[in-house]
This record gives sequence, structure tokens and C-alpha cells, in this order.
Amino acid sequence: MATYRPDSKTLLKTDSILEYVLDTMVYPQEHERMRELRLISQNHPLSFVVSSPDQMQFFSMLLKMIGARRTIEVGVFTGYSLLATALALPDDGKVVAIDASREYFDLGLPVIEHAGVAHKVEFRQGDGLAELDRLLAEAGEEALFDFAYADADKEQYGGYHERLLRLVRVGGVVAYDNTLWGGSVAMPRDTPGSSAYDRVVRDYMVGFNATVAADDRVEACLLPIADGVTLCRRVK
Repeated sequence: MATYRPDSKTLLKTDSILEYVLDTMVYPQEHERMRELRLISQNHPLSFVVSSPDQMQFFSMLLKMIGARRTIEVGVFTGYSLLATALALPDDGKVVAIDASREYFDLGLPVIEHAGVAHKVEFRQGDGLAELDRLLAEAGEEALFDFAYADADKEQYGGYHERLLRLVRVGGVVAYDNTLWGGSVAMPRDTPGSSAYDRVVRDYMVGFNATVAADDRVEACLLPIADGVTLCRRVK
């Protein structure tokens, strides 16, 4: 019987497997500024919201494979995933970073500046849906972006999806974090260890993943990396 693990950074059978992945593939190739910001983020009281290092290594490779130049990130926190994106983009690339608060982003900004990629970052403070609507108003009907990553209010993923599919070009990719929610999507909703909020998000993610799977505008897959990542490649 699977056990719900809301504070774990992996859905792998044991944490030792994740440690092997990190020690073998991730940390030996980790950019020094990524390491610096990872440690800052891991020592923060809200460290549980930070994206995992193996996930960021995957995203970095994915961005380079699709030739991404312009990206969107909804949900920034200290900017750890934002830094991974900025490092993966070419020198004239751009990432629009959206978060309701600038406080945590300012913790990571000196590291981003030290990495020499701050010129690629456009930070926008505000509600995710509202800021995406502003981007749409600025862009008109033209899809401007190659990649988008949503890791903010989980119950707004449906709203993000509709907006991001208009902002990301055909052939571009949209990624959603935490879509397996501690493995709870595959367990009874009253699994011991889950809170009332966990059950609400679990139910939402079950519905969201089903909606994405049936969406003919995207080619989608659900990866059991970190806390679950749903990838959508826009096809129309």
C-alpha cells in the first residue's frame, strides 16, 4: 500500500534512489550559482515549495532541446527554477516571471545577478491569472512564447492552462508542477496523513489531469518526477 508523503521531494520508492540520481547526474553538473541558490532555498522555512534539482536539470535540457528563447514562469518564490531557465536560454532570451509577492524573489535576485542572467528576467508582481491576461492583451493574438512553467496556486491550473495555450506557440511546451500531489491522486482521498487542503488539491489535480489528457489542443504526458509534472506540447 502506497503511503502519502506530502513533504517528500520524490515519488520514487525510496529517498536513496533520489540521492543516487542527484549524486550521480545532478550535483556533478550543477552550476555553482544554482548550488548557491538551492542551498539558500533549502534553508528557508518554506523550502517545501522549491522545485527539485533533478526536475530543474530536466527542464534545462528540455529548454535547450526545443530551442526556447522566450518563456513564462507563474510562481517564482526565491527564483531557483527561474535561474535554471535563465541559464538555459541564449543570451538574448527572456523569461517573464510572475509572482504575487516580490519578497522571496528578492532573496534570490543577488544570485541571479551574480550568475550574469538578470538581464533575461522580467519580474511581474501580481496575481497569476491577472498578469497572464495582461500578457495576452499586450501580445494580441500572437503567440510569443516557447515554454511556460506553472507552479503557483494549484486550484488555478485550469485558468492558467487556457491562457498559457494562447501565449505559447504551436510546438511549444507548458509544464505544470505538483500534479501527482504526493501520490495522493492514485490513493483514496481519505488516505491517512492527508489534510483537508491536501484532499481538495488532490481532487482538483485528478480533474485537471483528466482534462489535459482529453484536450486535443495538446499532446500531453504525466511524469513521475519530483511531485509529478504534467507536460503539454501545443499541437493546435
